[in-house]
Amino acid sequence: MNVVVLRFGHRYVRDERTTTHVFLTARAFGATRVIYSGQRDEKVEEKVNSVTKIWGGAFQIEYQEDWKQTIIQWKQKGGEVIHLTVYGLSMLNVMSQIKHSDKDKMIIIGGAKIPGPIYEYADWNVSVTSQPHSEISALGVFLHDLFNGEEFTKIFENARLRVIPHPKGKKVLKM
Repeated sequence: MNVVVLRFGHRYVRDERTTTHVFLTARAFGATRVIYSGQRDEKVEEKVNSVTKIWGGAFQIEYQEDWKQTIIQWKQKGGEVIHLTVYGLSMLNVMSQIKHSDKDKMIIIGGAKIPGPIYEYADWNVSVTSQPHSEISALGVFLHDLFNGEEFTKIFENARLRVIPHPKGKKVLKM
């Protein structure tokens, strides 16, 4: 199963740090690609591409101005859409259904206010909690559960650096 994250409505400067963290979380927790809409931000793309070069793995960033067409094309190719929203069904109640399908998944998270049609396009509107919190935390928790914690043991190919777990301090291996 291929997992792609769609970051809806990036706003240049205002969302730079948050969008960077969304992309890094998606990468570290097992997504193969992020797509974002809103305003194009090459600075964010460069930062995350630099991390991928150093820390390894095959991870892509794509900008799409037309978020609606991106979702429609994804569904036409047989992919499923999961929208993470505080207003959705509890992740605890729907995750087994989501995991049961081996179809590719697009996970949508917001930046700007989410328009109503996204709720309709989604196969699942999922709430990680029913309390306001960060889209970064929602994405991390959701991907962790979707991949059964496999990100803890994932090896990123072609890494130039790799962290060696250490009880008291930092140890990084240069490859």
